[in-house]
Order: sequence, then structure tokens, then C-alpha cells
Amino acid sequence: MTQPDGTVLLTGATGFVGMELLARYLERTDRPVVAIIRATNDEAARARLDAVLANLFGYRANRYGGRVSAVAGELTAPRLGLDRGRWERLAGQVNTIVHSAASVSFTLPLERARATNVEGTRRMLELAARARELGVLERYAHISTAYVAGTHAGRFYERDFDVAQAFHNSYEQTKFEAEELVRGSAGRDQIPFMILRPSIVVGDRQSGWTSAFNVLYWPLRALARGIFPAVPASPSSPVDVVSIDYVADAIHELCERAGEPGQTYHLTAGSNASTMGEIVSFASGYFHRPGPKLVPPAEFASVANGVAKSVLEEGSAYFPYFSVAATFDDAFTRARLEPAGISSSPLRDYLGRLLDFATRARWGKRPIGRAEARLA
Repeated sequence: MTQPDGTVLLTGATGFVGMELLARYLERTDRPVVAIIRATNDEAARARLDAVLANLFGYRANRYGGRVSAVAGELTAPRLGLDRGRWERLAGQVNTIVHSAASVSFTLPLERARATNVEGTRRMLELAARARELGVLERYAHISTAYVAGTHAGRFYERDFDVAQAFHNSYEQTKFEAEELVRGSAGRDQIPFMILRPSIVVGDRQSGWTSAFNVLYWPLRALARGIFPAVPASPSSPVDVVSIDYVADAIHELCERAGEPGQTYHLTAGSNASTMGEIVSFASGYFHRPGPKLVPPAEFASVANGVAKSVLEEGSAYFPYFSVAATFDDAFTRARLEPAGISSSPLRDYLGRLLDFATRARWGKRPIGRAEARLA
């Protein structure tokens, strides 16, 4: 399939994955981009977008600013909060929609998570259906998560979806519900969709840069500070981690040169997945600290005495990801991406760079922009 032209509509451009996707479109194509940004008006949306561009490109931000437009919108509102005329004009110009925006909090009450992750997806599908009706939409990419697998044990294939799993939190459940909505609406409205499922996304393999210090970073920071005597996990528990550059490269490649619509892609480490034992061993050496014990989750409460309640509450949201029973098959995705030179790497190959950046950035307390990180 040839590379499409026309306008790309991107949601989530101020988020970690969305920022890197925006960078790919601006650096690697000549396509105009429209970013839907939550703001009170277009001027405020533009200010947020300009801050993202400065983070991404530093002094080169002006080179790209003219190709990306900021539209103040509310993903959960009818017509994205736009008047009908503007919504129609938007629908009439978008060739590709990449829906990256989501609430990634693991602790939101279910209805609040649904408002963003499910209802926001519904509104984007309404726009996609109208763009398809007008004859301009060529593809709709929905960024989901591999953890729609929930509590499933064993191999979880790209073709898998509802396997009678339960869910660890409202994030997993609402991302599952959003996928369900995409599959139903896309089929009914003939939307040429694809679903992309990253696993745990960490910083760039070369610079270590990240704007999101969560999930894997939480136990690493706790280890650096010597907070926990134990972690609820088995040494052999798989931890599927992928770098942001791999995820953004993969999404961009699949959106620009995708095959048949209706496919699901696992942007996961697959056979390169790490283990909790490997991660703790590496990080203990890096920080010159004894590693915490890895204990079965059922035994954790008995060895966590003395840990502050607030710290336990913060960490408990991430604990399920240290003892996941599922492994993610990515054979179909690798077959699509490897000929284009895009592949994941084992975490051990770049974990040191992630930790170098995290300590420089003081785990997010001293923000470092992507452009600055690349110069280091």
C-alpha cells in the first residue's frame, strides 16, 4: 500500500505516546496534522501544543509549528464540543485518525474511566463514521493496551479479545470496553480500523527520555530509595516492556502502510520480555543496594510491616503487573514490522539508560525535554 496523503487527526498529542507520534508525523511526512486538545479555546489549545513542540524539538520547534493545528475540543462531548459546521469541516478533511487519548490512571472509579476511555472513543468513532461517509477517511487507528488480557493466564494472541478474563483495574476494563466499541461500530459503519496494543511503555532506548514515570518506574524508584523490603512477584514473572521509540515507530509504520483493515497488532516485547528477577537484579547493581525479596502476592502483607500506608497505596496499583499470568504473542506484528527494520529490544539492553535519565530527571521532579535529552 502506498503512503497516504491528506490530514492526520491525532488525539492525545500532549500525552507520552501521542507526543512521539506527533514527532513521527512531523519529521517523517509532509502531512498536515490536526491535534484535538482539551482546552477552553483554540488559543489555549495552541499554547499547550506549542509547549509540546518545544519539548519535542527545542529550538527547531518553529520548523514544524506551521504544519500542525490545535483544535480545542472535549472528547467526551457530542461532536467533540465543536459546533456542527466546524465538526463537519473536520470530518471532511481527515484522511487518517489516530486515537491515542486516554486516561491511564489505574485507580479511577469505573464510571470516570469510562467517561474518557469509552465515551471518548465513541465520539471519535462518530467523527470517523462521518469522514467515511464523506469519502475521505482511509484508516482509523485505535491505541489500546495489551492488558485488555486482564487476568487471562497463558498465551494471549493478537486475534484474542474476549477470553472470559476479569480485570485488575478500571483502566484495563474500560480499554477492553473501548475495543469492543471499536469492533462493533467499525463493522456497522464500515470504518477501516486497526487496533494497536502496547504493553508497558518506558523511555527511549537511546536517550532514556520519558515524560511518564509510572508502572515500571515506580518499583525502580522504590528500590533506589530502599523503601520496600519485598515486592509481590515471582522472580520468573514475565514483565513485558517496550520502549517508546519502538511503539511510536510501529504505530506510525502500521498507520502509514497498513494492510487489510480490522487487524490487531501487539506492540509488545514478546519473546524479548524480561522477568522481575532480572529487573531487580540489574537495578540493585545499578543503585548499589540489596534487592527486595520477591514474594508471592498472598504473602506480601505479612512482610510489608513498617512501609508507610501512603506508599503501599500508591504501589498497590502497580503490583498486579509484577505477577501477570499472560504472555503476549506478537508474531503477526513482527512479520509486518521487521521487514521495515522495526523491532523491540530486550529491556536489559537499555535499562541502564532508562535509569540514567530517571536519576538525572529526579524521577520527574526535574523535567527534561525530549530535545534536551537527545543532546546529552
